[in-house]
Amino acid sequence: MKTIGLIGGMSWESSRLYYELINKKIKSVLGGFHSAKSVMISVDFDEIARLQSKNDWAALDQMMVKAAGQLESAGADMVLVCANTMHLCSEAIIKNSRLPLIHIAEATGEIIKENSLKKVALLGTKFTMEKDFYKDILTSDFGIEVIIPDTKARDSVHDIIYKELVLGEIKDSSREIYLNIIDDLISQGAEGIILGCTEIPLLISNKDVDVPVFNTAKIHAEKAVQLALK
Repeated sequence: MKTIGLIGGMSWESSRLYYELINKKIKSVLGGFHSAKSVMISVDFDEIARLQSKNDWAALDQMMVKAAGQLESAGADMVLVCANTMHLCSEAIIKNSRLPLIHIAEATGEIIKENSLKKVALLGTKFTMEKDFYKDILTSDFGIEVIIPDTKARDSVHDIIYKELVLGEIKDSSREIYLNIIDDLISQGAEGIILGCTEIPLLISNKDVDVPVFNTAKIHAEKAVQLALK
């Protein structure tokens, strides 16, 4: 079994979920007392959020490259960035680390393609929804059309993530806001919904929505297990 390296703390709420998902998958595949070989470097999300708000992605690149280096020194065989938005730093990690990066958008695209969907909606932080780093992979590598909410709805999705979900606050009122936004995206032809922030599954699940929901944290974690056992 290879050792899975995780860059966590973005937020620790979703990092805890990654650890649980990875170990549950290992146990379901191998049985017995098996658990994952893993290493996590956990950063301070307050520093990350402040740099994001300043749009200082050069500094964020440096932090992620440093964390990847720490994982390599600790014996990891691969890198998982436990956050969708921070895959904006994926190019820097790939260029400056000898470890392979398991990209969350690529793993998600594989699953959407397996489900034969052609048009999906993407929910996440405004960085993830508005920048091209995520959508381009889905479109160019997998031929998937990606739509996002309108400006006001993007603000709502983003604010609920940063003001509630990363703090572990789960509100029924916020779930209703998300579901109304999802209903609008389905009316625009979305055949599935990407939960493109690893905290969103704390609020929304398959049982809440009439079309397939893609939990990117779960997809990402299970891809890592697949590669660790290959």
